[in-house]
Amino acid sequence: MIEPQLHEAASRVREIIRSVDAEEITLGDFDIVAAGAIPWRIVDGKVQVLLIHRPKYDDWSWPKGKLDPGESIAECAVREVREEIGLRITLGLPLSATAYSVKQKSKVVYYWAAKTDPQTSIDPDGAECDDTRWVSAKKAAQLLTNPTDAQPLVDLVKAHKEGTLDALPVLIVRHAKAKPRGNWTRAEDERPLAATGRRQAQAVSRMLEAWQPANIASSPWLRCVQTFAPYATLHAMKMKNLRSLTEHAATRHPERARRAVQKLFDKYRSQAICTHRPVLPFVLEVLADNSSAELVKSLPKDDPYLEPGSLIVAQQVQGAKQRIVSFEIHNPFHD
Repeated sequence: MIEPQLHEAASRVREIIRSVDAEEITLGDFDIVAAGAIPWRIVDGKVQVLLIHRPKYDDWSWPKGKLDPGESIAECAVREVREEIGLRITLGLPLSATAYSVKQKSKVVYYWAAKTDPQTSIDPDGAECDDTRWVSAKKAAQLLTNPTDAQPLVDLVKAHKEGTLDALPVLIVRHAKAKPRGNWTRAEDERPLAATGRRQAQAVSRMLEAWQPANIASSPWLRCVQTFAPYATLHAMKMKNLRSLTEHAATRHPERARRAVQKLFDKYRSQAICTHRPVLPFVLEVLADNSSAELVKSLPKDDPYLEPGSLIVAQQVQGAKQRIVSFEIHNPFHD
């Protein structure tokens, strides 16, 4: 593995921070950023993974590729799998990113696990990928051409053994950038998104597509509703409004806000929740209560916790005392 340059100002806004990644990944500055996934399925009670053959390099690897301009890392992972092998995925557990050198340039590849129905057909594009193989994890380790591709597989196998590979995502979203508070003379709950915020809302929708939460809940204040509106409209989804997640209600009754978030977690389903910066400390307390002490270290600790239009992805498993098994922080759009 290469040693990427570490930023002195590690507190700057980064597009992605994940609990599974090593420090040199989290703080590294890379010339090339790519993303991909390891499709997996269960056959006869055993996990299988999908390897692809790339004719350009004559190697066996995972579906992956570089970011397109203006694309988020999560979007890139989904797109590359679709383009290379015709498989439409949603992202599951994050798997260790890998870093290495390519023609004297530093490169990082972010990976996720992607659950696949055993009946799903694969359609290689013939250019980036000309062959695929569903194999056992043991066989995959033997076939992988590049040693740097091994660690994400190790993570996937470990998650399968621990029963966490089927985790479901809960996405915590801070509403997109609103019109300035000082310039707004009407009711606070009617303060809408700014022009930048409307663009961020579109970016949030594209980000949500990577996980495709089946349920959405939000503070009923306009700027939160507008943040989820593009995704809700695209999927003809009904948004659940929770007054306990508004700024005023959560400040006056923080325990109600905590209970509301915990109640959503207890439903154990894929979902996204939109709220305000002043409410985030109460939401983060719920996340911490459902996580291990080590995992809590990955959560933001300082105000403003999340940038406008950014999100936390918490993968949770059912029945465990510490139900959250990973965190990701995504900052999808800045202009």
